[in-house]
Amino acid sequence: MTTSREIRLRSRPQGLPAAANFELASVDLPAPGAGEVQVRNTWMTVDPYMRGRMNDVKSYVPPFQLGRPLEGGAIGEVIASNDPSLKPGDLVQSNFGWREAFNAPAGAVQKLDTHGLPTEAFLGVAGMPGLTAYAGLLRVAALKPGDVVFVSGAAGAVGSLVCQIAKLKGHKVIASAGGAEKARFLKDEIGVDAVIDYKATGDSAAALTAALAEAAPEGIDVYFDNVGGGHLEAALNAARPNARLAICGMISMYNAEAPVPGPSNMALIIGKNLRLEGFIVSNHWDMRGDFLKELGAWHGQGKLKWRQTVLEGIASAPDAFIGLFTGANMGKMLVKLA
Repeated sequence: MTTSREIRLRSRPQGLPAAANFELASVDLPAPGAGEVQVRNTWMTVDPYMRGRMNDVKSYVPPFQLGRPLEGGAIGEVIASNDPSLKPGDLVQSNFGWREAFNAPAGAVQKLDTHGLPTEAFLGVAGMPGLTAYAGLLRVAALKPGDVVFVSGAAGAVGSLVCQIAKLKGHKVIASAGGAEKARFLKDEIGVDAVIDYKATGDSAAALTAALAEAAPEGIDVYFDNVGGGHLEAALNAARPNARLAICGMISMYNAEAPVPGPSNMALIIGKNLRLEGFIVSNHWDMRGDFLKELGAWHGQGKLKWRQTVLEGIASAPDAFIGLFTGANMGKMLVKLA
C-alpha cells in the first residue's frame, strides 16, 4: 500500500472560499491494476476557473463533488506501472492534482517531454495558461500589425504571457495589475509600455478609464480580459473602432454572492463596431504545436520570462487557491508536493 493525502471539498463556498470549505484526508492506494499506473505527484496547479466548479451549477465542466478530492493539473513521476507504455521514473502530466499520489489508467496521463524547460513550466507558461494566452491573443483577438493592446490581470500566469507575446510581436502594451511590486515586474522585466496599478489609482470604471486614457490616448485595438467589472467598462470606453475584446476570465466576479451589474456602456459595442468573444482554451488545442514551437524558440533566445509563486506541501493547497483571489500570486500559483 502507498499512503497518499488529498484535499477534498467539504462544503460549497459562499463568496470568497475559506479554509473551512476544504478538508485534508489520507487514503491507502493498492498496487495499480492491469493497464494502470501509480503516480506520485511532484507539482500541482491552482487556477481561478476551479472556483466555478465549486458551485453546484451546470457549466462547461462538471462541478466538484462534496467529499471527493478536487481535480486539477499536476505533474508527477510514475512509481509503479502495469502498462507497457509507461515505466517507473517516467514524468507524466495529468488532471489528478490536489493529491500526493494516485492510481489511474495509463491512458488518463500523458508522458511529458520537457524540451529543456523546468518541469513545473508545463503547469504554467508551457501549459494550459500559456496556451490560453497564445490562443486568446492571436486567434480570438486576431492580433494585427499596429494594434495597441490592453491586458488586465497582467501579472498573472496568463496575463504576463499575453503581454510578452504582444511585445515580442512589436506592439504597444498597457498592463493593469495590483501593487507596486507587480507594476515593477511588468515594466522592468516584461517591458510593457505602461502599467496601471489599480491599487493606487482605484479600480472603479471611472478611475480605470482615466488611467487608460493617459496610458493610451490614441485608444486600444485589443483588450485581453482576465478581470471583468470596471476593467471591461474602461476598455469599452478606450476601444477604437473595430477593436476586438478577448474575454478570458472575470475574476472580479467569481466570488460575488449576488448578481453583478454589467458595464453601463455596452451600447458602445454597436457604434464602434466592436467584437467581444469569450473563449475556453480546450477549444483551441489545435494551436498547441505552433505554441510550443514559438515558445521554445523564445525561451532558447532568452526572450521569455515568467514568475511563479510556490507554496509547499499538499496541506497548503487551499491557501494557494484562496490566494488567487486576494492577489497573493506573482505569475503562476503552484504547490510543490515533492
